[in-house]
Amino acid sequence: MQQFNALPGPRGLPLVGNAPQLQRNPLAFMRSTRTQYGHLVRLSLAGTPVVCAYAPEHVLYCLTEHPRDFTSLQSQQRSNMREVLGEGLLTTEGEIHRQQRRLVQPAFHRQRIDQYADVMVRYTEQMLETWQPGQELELASTMQHLTLRIIVHTLFSVEELSQANQLSEAFTAVIGRPPQGLGRPRVLSRFSAQTRDFNRGKKTLDNFVYGLIQQRRAAGGDRGDILDMLLTAQEEGQGMSDSQVHDQVMTLVAAGHETAQNSLCWTFYLLAQHPEIRQKLLLELHTVLAGRAPTVADLACLPYLEWVMNESWRVLPPVWRMGRRAIRDFTLGDYHLPAGTIVLLSQWVTHNDAEIWHDPQEFQPERWDPIQGENVPRGAYFPFGLGPRICIGMPFAQMETKLLLATILQRYTPEPVPDHPIELLPRVTLRPKHGMRVTLNPTSIQEQMVNYRL
Repeated sequence: MQQFNALPGPRGLPLVGNAPQLQRNPLAFMRSTRTQYGHLVRLSLAGTPVVCAYAPEHVLYCLTEHPRDFTSLQSQQRSNMREVLGEGLLTTEGEIHRQQRRLVQPAFHRQRIDQYADVMVRYTEQMLETWQPGQELELASTMQHLTLRIIVHTLFSVEELSQANQLSEAFTAVIGRPPQGLGRPRVLSRFSAQTRDFNRGKKTLDNFVYGLIQQRRAAGGDRGDILDMLLTAQEEGQGMSDSQVHDQVMTLVAAGHETAQNSLCWTFYLLAQHPEIRQKLLLELHTVLAGRAPTVADLACLPYLEWVMNESWRVLPPVWRMGRRAIRDFTLGDYHLPAGTIVLLSQWVTHNDAEIWHDPQEFQPERWDPIQGENVPRGAYFPFGLGPRICIGMPFAQMETKLLLATILQRYTPEPVPDHPIELLPRVTLRPKHGMRVTLNPTSIQEQMVNYRL
């Protein structure tokens, strides 16, 4: 059994190790380490031992087979996520995490999730009524406003558009600050403009959530939304404090709109790059829906829509990297690794590994055909994570992205403006760095059907 130092990996600089390489272009750097050094790669980040683990069996080992041997990096005190989300599901560990998840889980049972479908479609149709043929707009912020309005309604029963816009700006400021930790020192960070925006955004979000909690506690009753479920949830006769409810709500708001907005942006972008795939999807939508609004019952009849979303999450995963810190010695492959080692798992790398996927750089929804598609090994695909910490809102996000995509595409096919730069911004999620400016072209189903058949 070999030790950590025997692992292959790129040379780093004195003191800081590989931190500058990882900070400068993390997406390209991580893929290059897989190409040059294999599925297990040794890094050093300011003296901290780090292993990049890219094989499906490594993913399963950390996330499903030995999850209690690791803690999430988001639980580290220095992370942005910890500052914003407090003791939420993404930032807690051990028994605290398991207890909180049990309290929150009923809010995401399938029957309750299905009840949100009408709200998702209704808000999308209201947005479409404000669009005009030939209009140019910034799609990323537009999708953020829409998905945040949806999550605010399902969580709080809040309908006011002005509040959704205010919260959207606050989240943009919070997410916009470069991540702290993992090789990024806080040198002078508290004096930067991004940190000032971060602090203002966090204050706005805290005031909004705590204000609602106090109102609900005082008014009583049950509006049937997730906030009321959290306020009344109990385990062994004990409920959640205001701060615990706040932290879970903040986690659900952040995760509930950030993943969906980016998924929709990148899916529209990929469909624009592959018009033949978009035509096949439009043909399916026309055949099943014939122009009417989709319902949750329709989703079972729209398999190509599901394949498109699965493939979008493979090519441009909403979360591109996950970190775990070992709390005891462990073994990966032929290597014995010490407690304290950070393990980096990367959807960005594993989802595009040529040893796993056929033509991984190609956008091919047909690879998800259960009969004629690819045989994907367990651990090779994990856009929402795996195991006991898998994203609790995954069913919500899956339903939301499909319903919104189907509703929008029947009316408009957004086309990226040719001269607008499209660049990936790796934060907690993969965002378009410069936004995504698009032109709204009306969808002509008849023309698309003719083009597809030709």
